[in-house]
Amino acid sequence: MGRTPRRTSRKRSKLARRTAAASAALLLGGGALVAVNVYANAEEGTDRPPPQSAAQQVSTISCPDVVNQLPEVPKTARGEVDRGLAELDTQITRAYTRFGRVRDKESVLPPLEEQRRGTIGRIGDALERAGERPGTIDSMAPCTLRADDQQPGQEQGQKQGQGGGQNQGQGQGQGQDQGRNGNGPEAGDFVDIKSVRPNVTRPRDGRNASRGTFTTSCGRNENGKFNPDNVIAAPGVSNGAHHMHDYVGNQATDAFSGDDDLANGRTTCRNQGDKSTYYWPVLRLQNGEDENDAQADGGGRDQNVGEIQTPASVTLKFAGNPVGKVSAMPRFLRIITGDAKAFTNGDANANASWSCTGFENRQLKDKYPICPAGSKVVRTFRFQSCWDGRNTDSANHRTHVAFADPRSGACPRGFRAIPQLVQRIVYDVPPGPGFAVDSFPEQLHKPVTDHGDFINVFDERLMRRVAKCVNSGQRCT
Repeated sequence: MGRTPRRTSRKRSKLARRTAAASAALLLGGGALVAVNVYANAEEGTDRPPPQSAAQQVSTISCPDVVNQLPEVPKTARGEVDRGLAELDTQITRAYTRFGRVRDKESVLPPLEEQRRGTIGRIGDALERAGERPGTIDSMAPCTLRADDQQPGQEQGQKQGQGGGQNQGQGQGQGQDQGRNGNGPEAGDFVDIKSVRPNVTRPRDGRNASRGTFTTSCGRNENGKFNPDNVIAAPGVSNGAHHMHDYVGNQATDAFSGDDDLANGRTTCRNQGDKSTYYWPVLRLQNGEDENDAQADGGGRDQNVGEIQTPASVTLKFAGNPVGKVSAMPRFLRIITGDAKAFTNGDANANASWSCTGFENRQLKDKYPICPAGSKVVRTFRFQSCWDGRNTDSANHRTHVAFADPRSGACPRGFRAIPQLVQRIVYDVPPGPGFAVDSFPEQLHKPVTDHGDFINVFDERLMRRVAKCVNSGQRCT
């Protein structure tokens, strides 16, 4: 069964919080942004590190992500492999924290490589005992440093080009105003949504399209269920995510939840036939206010600070396929969309969508939006909607599901269409650069690292109804 949910305190009135955060940012004409210390407040005298100055160029630790190179992992090795992968994440977190104190790569990178070599060796041994040792992973121990404005794979010291793509927008001051604990976000991570051109395209529905929807209402996490676990990517490991998650739906969810625990858990969903788990990194208002996790794993210990924001609204909708009918999802199907390590991994698996109410034809992947007065911040996750027809999970938690072709809407060969989960999460936060999602510390709270997780625990009868509604063009709840 799940642990007692951590509950957060709300220390000031909403108006007071909004005033404090809004005063932290100043917008100029044309959407340009002045980098300021978004944490300057009465708590400036605390023992936390001050923000880094504009003259400093923040570096982070970039390590090859072993999970992306794994083949299918036999069940007999899955537990040991998962624990090893979680250990690699913890090693990076500790090394990044040490680097923040000493700023000396020679005292950080060689010990980290030695630790990783031992852990990767044990992962390889477990796979070899269960079948075959993948030849690629033994070379993945070394890590590098990279500057905040480098693309993954660049050598430290090289400067990224100043390309003017639509997601560059008007954010100025990159490399300047780092967060209170020195690891982001920064002013350059934000963009005025009004400066972004409309960029949303969808495949046109064909004759046989499944046009219906099924919407499940599961609340906004009003009861404050948070933990820093990740039962999909790091089962059986406390603080496997190193950042805090919001949970709606199944209340038994933590690192140690098996399928039976989830099947027997309580749910916040209005329809009690939906005991699915829906979770995502919390969004924090970085106004200098502490949460109850200020000294806890996933919170302050992992450099996630600020006041957790309860969403203004959460919509969980299952949609159809523009090419044909959908099949019911298998029970306990697990899907991760997006990449929590996209800042260092690159954006191949990134699936972040940031926007503002009234501007949702403009979606951002690698920037947080600055919304105009009266508009709210919107996070949207469109999950993979094609399933391989056999597996409810895979070694890298990705290859058993796939995205439909963005132009035609067709699933890849060997995959079948399933109802597409679309999560829309809305926040009422002050305009300007004063918020961020939780992340692994070395990911610097970048918006591109945003991600969502889902475990299907619909009862089978209700899931068949979901598919029927979608296929018949109905709007069901």
